[in-house]
Amino acid sequence: MLGFAEGVFLVLVLTEFILGNLVNGFVGLVNGNHWFKNKKVSLSDFIIASLALFRVILLWIIFIDSLIIVFSYHTHDSGIMMQLIDVCWIFTNHFSIWLISCLSVFYCLKIASFSHPTFLWLKWRVSRVVVGMMWAALLLSFACTMSLMNEFKIYSVVRGSRDTPNMTEYIRLKKNEYDLVHVLGNLWNLPPLVVSLAASFLLLLSLRKHTQQMQQYSIGSRDQRTEAHERAIRIIFSYLLLLLLYFLSILILAFSRFLPATKVARIVGVVITMSYLVGDSFILILCNNKLKQIFMAMLPFECGHLKPKSKEVSAS
Repeated sequence: MLGFAEGVFLVLVLTEFILGNLVNGFVGLVNGNHWFKNKKVSLSDFIIASLALFRVILLWIIFIDSLIIVFSYHTHDSGIMMQLIDVCWIFTNHFSIWLISCLSVFYCLKIASFSHPTFLWLKWRVSRVVVGMMWAALLLSFACTMSLMNEFKIYSVVRGSRDTPNMTEYIRLKKNEYDLVHVLGNLWNLPPLVVSLAASFLLLLSLRKHTQQMQQYSIGSRDQRTEAHERAIRIIFSYLLLLLLYFLSILILAFSRFLPATKVARIVGVVITMSYLVGDSFILILCNNKLKQIFMAMLPFECGHLKPKSKEVSAS
């Protein structure tokens, strides 16, 4: 019999699962259709489509893990099935985070304007820099996943030695080693977080500086370019808040075993994680003019009024 908390958790997870698949599926289908029609795809669209694909996979992994938490929590940390879920989760999650970093660097180098020689050198080679980052991200994701093998070995020793009364000290040492390896494993997420934050803050500084200059030259009047830059700044702020919230959820899931209410902590971490996967995908749509136009054309209402569908299609 499910409790109230488990029931609410299932409703939230199922809702976020459906929304996440719809939003990311929309992003993938639009970019895939554009790629098929034009026989080519831009680097940013390729990164966004790849990110949408990996997020759909991640949503399915998290959804399966959520079902195990609710219906078979006693097997959540044991068995080949959970090791397979952990491997898929770690690789997909880590590579997705790096794809976000690659996209942040791409937008920063394309949009931001600084006179520093290093920044100019990177700006002139933006495609090579981002493609190189993607290959490095793939290798780092494999390395991060392979580091789980040692963690699995230590955990199997701990579980296999629990029934041996003469090895309690050995078990305690192995348990401490497992906890340390588990905590240090989360340091793999630190480099992409630093890269994303640095690129976003540089872009934020550049946009704010440009907006202030435009407002100064226009003597306080507001033109369309100024408003566009201010909208971009609000989007970046929203993106940064969601990104920090996502890493908070990763920390909650990683340290849940050390908290008194382990199951509750994991439930909270899963809900926050799936909320990020949905919310950030909406931000990606708002940041991309092509995705935004198609998405708005699909909505029956815009700005509180019914859209004339025939005119909207012809205008697009």
